[in-house]
Amino acid sequence: MAKGPILGAVLAGGRSRRFGSDKAMALLNGRTLLDHAMAALAPHVATVVICGRDGGLADRPRADLGPLGGLNAALHHAAAQGFAGVLTTGCDMPVYPAELPAALIGPGAAVLEGQQLLGWWPAGLAPELDAHLAEENDRSIRGWLARVDARVVQIPGLVLPNINRPEDLAAL
Repeated sequence: MAKGPILGAVLAGGRSRRFGSDKAMALLNGRTLLDHAMAALAPHVATVVICGRDGGLADRPRADLGPLGGLNAALHHAAAQGFAGVLTTGCDMPVYPAELPAALIGPGAAVLEGQQLLGWWPAGLAPELDAHLAEENDRSIRGWLARVDARVVQIPGLVLPNINRPEDLAAL
């Protein structure tokens, strides 16, 4: 496990193009998806922050960098505040499996197979992500995963919701 407290970060700065409206504010059982994501992550971390939205951590170094802007903000916050690293989730992930932190947390970055926003990021990666975002590249999460040689974790039998469109939410 990590040596030190763990920061939880909900990446919530997306444009929700496929959803058609602000996905983070969509309701599921009377609560926003953002509220569900924060509540699901909270038992596994010392503190939860929201990235990429008003009232949360601003994407770093600027907006419109996709999930990496939010991750970069969380990594820098974690490093400055003495957190060992960051567990991330997306604002559209209303569950966070109990077995996930133990599977992800290790010496380097790791993500859940098929869910690249469900990840573990040691705080020491902040300068590397700064460098990555300053270079000419597509700034995709996949490119970042390759750069840091992130482990891809599999949990057999785990099925998570994938909320990209209103009908995906309605199916829940």
